[in-house]
This record gives sequence, C-alpha cells and structure tokens, in this order.
Amino acid sequence: RDAPALRRGLRFYQEQYGFVGKLVGRFYDENGAPTEALKQAEALIEEGLKLKAQSEEENRQFPPCNSEWSSSGGTRFWCSKQSGGVKRDWIGVPRKLYKPGSRDSCCVCVRTTGPPSGQLDYSEHKDRGDLDNPHLQEYEGCHPLADWCALRD
Repeated sequence: RDAPALRRGLRFYQEQYGFVGKLVGRFYDENGAPTEALKQAEALIEEGLKLKAQSEEENRQFPPCNSEWSSSGGTRFWCSKQSGGVKRDWIGVPRKLYKPGSRDSCCVCVRTTGPPSGQLDYSEHKDRGDLDNPHLQEYEGCHPLADWCALRD
C-alpha cells in the first residue's frame, strides 16, 4: 500500500548491510533470477506510485474543503488558501465533486477565475477557472460564488 515506505525500507537495507545473496523462494529462483511474483510486486508498486501522483494532482486541482459539524449549526464547508492542506494562491468556492463511477460526492474547493485546469495556456476561455467541470455540482441553498456554505442537517 505504501510504496514509498517499501522503497525507503529497501534502500535502508541496501545501504546498511552488505549483499550476501538472494533467498530462494517467492521472489527469486535457485539461480537468483526474479520470479513472476517479484515482477508482479514491482508492477503493483509502480501502479501505486502512479495512482498516488494522480491523487496528488487531483488534490492540487480540487483541494478538499475545510468542514465542521455541530448539532446546533449543521454542516459548514469553507475554502481558504490552505484548505485540505493544499497551499495555493487562490481560495476557491465549495462544490460537490462526483468521481466517475461513484454516486458519493466530497466537498472540494474550485478555482473561479482563469482558464480551466489542463488548459492554462489557452487564451480563449470564459475566465471561470474550473467551475464548468462536469463532475462538479453546486450546494443547493448556497451562494454560487461564496467561499463558504452552511447546510442544516
């Protein structure tokens, strides 16, 4: 699950201990050659690294909202220049983000000006940032350009 931790552990052992051979078994055969299980494990690690990079990129585009809940006030979402632990030079507005294949949503902060993400060099744009992304939905009852939203549960 944590490919960087696995790589750090492997690097630690490679740096701290001298190489004496390979253990015959699941990952190396009697000739010291990698087995299919090792190749599959390495492929899974690479896939995990790609997914992690993709997730980090998604968080830069759509950082999670700050949120709080109280029995008296319900749920409140808000965006800031550091919400979701993602530092940036814009605040954004709360929106529901629906990931393809899922009926559940999460609150994200969305850029309201400039070109859409992935088209930052595109000069012919509506100056709405990522507001027109088809995976986003406004919170009903909240001002569409407010940087916070309160919902009664």
